[in-house]
Amino acid sequence: MNIANYITLLRILIIPFFPLIYLKYNFFKIPLFWMPIILLGILIFCEITDLVDGLWARWKNQVTDLGKVMDPMADSITHILVFFTFTQSWIDIPILLVFVFLYREFLISTLRTICALRGFSLAARRSGKIKTLLQAIVAILIVVLMIPFIMGYISLETLRVTSLILVSIAAIYSVISAVDYVYANRSYLKRFFL
Repeated sequence: MNIANYITLLRILIIPFFPLIYLKYNFFKIPLFWMPIILLGILIFCEITDLVDGLWARWKNQVTDLGKVMDPMADSITHILVFFTFTQSWIDIPILLVFVFLYREFLISTLRTICALRGFSLAARRSGKIKTLLQAIVAILIVVLMIPFIMGYISLETLRVTSLILVSIAAIYSVISAVDYVYANRSYLKRFFL
């Protein structure tokens, strides 16, 4: 463990507050107006720490195998937890869209793990980084949309339809990035299946 890994761990520990506050803001006596602002703060904090832990590890030459595993795991936990949360209450996206994210993460993680056990590592792809960035942007945009909804400037239908479109775009790109990942690493995967 080093500072970069502790920063990543902090992100994993902070993100469970997102569904708690979204679903139970009354229990915590959080005024409705402040709820999306607090959620936005949690998301921005998680995304900034995602950037900081990588920069810190490279700057201090503290890139570790643990960090290489923890960082994408923290990304997956963060975004999948947020999208699962959005299947509830106002946003109400179909849970099948979240299964697309889950399937992609399980597929790629399993392929990486099995190949690592066979002695070779699968290279990360730019499409995977774009996928992570797109998921972060979509999550932040949906929370930002909650503010005018709560203030009465947009309808529940507008909030739900816009959220559905945004999450669908992220889900479609997740599939594209998975295909790109498998195709780019096909020579390694052939060795795995032989």
